[in-house]
Amino acid sequence: MVIWRSLRVIIIALLLGVLLLLALAEPALASVHTYHEQPGQTTYRSRQSLRDQNDLAWQATVFKRYTPEGVQGVYLRVVGFPGQGTVDRQGSLAVQTDTSAQWLAPPQVDPQTTQVLPDNVAQYDVEAVLSQLQRPIPLTLEVPLAQASPARLVVAPYVVAEWLQIYTMTDTTKPE
Repeated sequence: MVIWRSLRVIIIALLLGVLLLLALAEPALASVHTYHEQPGQTTYRSRQSLRDQNDLAWQATVFKRYTPEGVQGVYLRVVGFPGQGTVDRQGSLAVQTDTSAQWLAPPQVDPQTTQVLPDNVAQYDVEAVLSQLQRPIPLTLEVPLAQASPARLVVAPYVVAEWLQIYTMTDTTKPE
């Protein structure tokens, strides 16, 4: 009888401990970061690693930059690892959903980028694409390559949610 009571007390203590840990746990942090690059200039950014149809890793960064003049735009920069292929930076990025919706994002370098991007890097204006997405859904990106078929990158809904969050963010450094 004493063993049963002791065991019951231990089980109840463990359950209460687990519930306490769950109640005090911090929520998962998103990969959206804020950078105050210089006075009056703020950039919001989400950086994720995506895989293409050949299981090669690409870095995808969506960012939105505010300067004293206002928002500069919403951009997607894709980076393939060196030697992986040359990105055709003149071609548009094709964006598709699982349904029939599709868009073309034109290549565009943000005004702050003063250097020439390497062969494995491209940047696109995705403001028009994100403005038409109603909710986070899976996307497929087709990155045009110079000497090969486009790289097809699958974007999970949680990544699209971050991109939509950046699209809807306002400059929090300016007084209303």
